[in-house]
Amino acid sequence: MQIDWLPLEQVTQEGEHTYTFHLKLPDDFVWEEGAHTHMALEGFNVGEKPNRSLIRHMSISTLPSEGTIGITTRIKPECSVFKQTLQQLKMGEKIALFKTHSNIPLRREGRTVYLLSAGVGLATFRPITLQHQIDRSGIPHMHSLNVDSARTELFKTQLPSHEQFSSTYVESRSAYYDALKDMTADKEGLYYVVGSDEFLHDTINVLQDANIPKAQIMIDKRQDQLDTFLA
Repeated sequence: MQIDWLPLEQVTQEGEHTYTFHLKLPDDFVWEEGAHTHMALEGFNVGEKPNRSLIRHMSISTLPSEGTIGITTRIKPECSVFKQTLQQLKMGEKIALFKTHSNIPLRREGRTVYLLSAGVGLATFRPITLQHQIDRSGIPHMHSLNVDSARTELFKTQLPSHEQFSSTYVESRSAYYDALKDMTADKEGLYYVVGSDEFLHDTINVLQDANIPKAQIMIDKRQDQLDTFLA
């Protein structure tokens, strides 16, 4: 297994308690929009078994063309040891990345793409949206719906609306499900879902109750996990 130890170059505050950690991009490090990676802190691989408290599964919130590997996460005053350590890192200190992979490539099939997320889960969709801005072929429209109870409107200025992209931020799950049910009138759309397992299950239930085929539902899970969510 290849492990890349990459220096921290910059930390950007995106909103209250929300930060993007920018790591140096090596020439040979590549990924697709919507990719996730394993992010680990120093000491995670000391000993016979990996220290899982120093490892997190994270989405990459940037595109390779931006020249940086961005990891966006929320760090509240009361947080895990992992996030406390992450926040205390100095510029130049290194973070390990490994097992980078994308389960949700951008499908260009002439269908509207709906991006469904909660909170900082929107970070997974930032590079997908940017890639759509670069190349809009095969996607007549893209719409992002995010549950934003913290009212941060994450990435709103970075992802402005245009004739082929729109976004909605709602403050509650009930408002989210009302908006989602309206969307399901589009039986041909592609529905991308990112969030906690509970959020995935609840969203998929709404989609399947509306007879959206499982082939049109994209979730950030391994192939062997899909049946658990899409059964």
